[in-house]
Amino acid sequence: MGRNILVLGGGFGGLSTVRELQKYAAPDDKITLIDRSDTQVQGLSLLWLLRGWRTLDDVQFVPTKDALGRAEQVVADVEHLDLANKHVRTSEGVFDYDALVLGLGAELNISGVPGLEEALDAGVAAHYYTAEAAVDAHAKLKSVASGKVVFLVTRIPYKCPAAPYEGAMLASDLLTETGVRDNVSVEVYTPEPQPMPVAGPVVGQGVVQMLESQKIGFNPGHIVERVDAEAREVVFEGGECVSFDLLVFIPPHQAPAPVKKAELSPAGWVPVDAHTLKTMVEGVWALGDVASITLTNGKPLPKAAVFAKGQAEAIAQGVARQFGYEAPEPHFNGEGHCYLELGGHLAAKGAGNFYHPDGAKIEMTEPSEELHRAKEREEQEWMAQWTTGTNAG
Repeated sequence: MGRNILVLGGGFGGLSTVRELQKYAAPDDKITLIDRSDTQVQGLSLLWLLRGWRTLDDVQFVPTKDALGRAEQVVADVEHLDLANKHVRTSEGVFDYDALVLGLGAELNISGVPGLEEALDAGVAAHYYTAEAAVDAHAKLKSVASGKVVFLVTRIPYKCPAAPYEGAMLASDLLTETGVRDNVSVEVYTPEPQPMPVAGPVVGQGVVQMLESQKIGFNPGHIVERVDAEAREVVFEGGECVSFDLLVFIPPHQAPAPVKKAELSPAGWVPVDAHTLKTMVEGVWALGDVASITLTNGKPLPKAAVFAKGQAEAIAQGVARQFGYEAPEPHFNGEGHCYLELGGHLAAKGAGNFYHPDGAKIEMTEPSEELHRAKEREEQEWMAQWTTGTNAG
């Protein structure tokens, strides 16, 4: 008798899991993918929307039935996880499962910083963590003629550790293109001690040098307390106030509501085994942004889509072995990479092993046009897998 496998979340992690499961699942196993929307956007495309190098039509895609293969896609909101009784309640009914994969990502919590939502509503702030928001941020940046643009990391953790610094450099590039860069100061404020701290001090200092080369100020150790939309000020803990003409922020992130209610951890994020992605609950796995993995140096594994591919493979193998099927021993090895956009169609690349016993061992390559093109190829190859039917297992 076939088993029911539920995959919650149709982003990078969920889609990757659906693909990998079809390599191992029995023909009568049912794979169901549940997401609140059938339309997806890659996170790496958002920065190019911010810069104006992409449109919404360029980056949005709907996975085809051929590409999904044997998986059934259900468009629904996930409302409740009943892990004890092995079923999930959604806006489209209740689904029982024999194996459950949590890939619901991270939610944005803009109201998590007092005054931030008011600044957004007043039109003096923007972010680029959804496709529509990135388009809005581009329009706001393009209208800047003078003054001060502040890039603000509001809270940690957040998706894509390079995003604040890429955003600032792409904004600088855009302002250069519009001819006003000499009249606009660009500053980054973050609670972090350095850019991308998990990658180590050498990488962090390299990113600071990239910012400085574009006359972008870097201000670490700043924890935002509130935003004053009317005064156009960011107020930090300790009382320091920083004025802005346009605030571009990294929104606070939180675990999705049904995951938080499941009380898998105090913070809401789902603790998993670093190599198998199994949770503390039998028959439940988690990957991507919703998962929590602590590295040997005590820092968390960054929330980055690149890890989801390897994690999905390990999960599919783990599900198969739990069902008694033949599959390799699941083992996600912590390898990953991240492109860093500088503007001018240049990108650097950080790559290495985040699971090294002595802490993440990451090397950053010099910026080049070829690396920017490599990132473009990754973007297009991923979309092609889900729109041409070449991905079905």
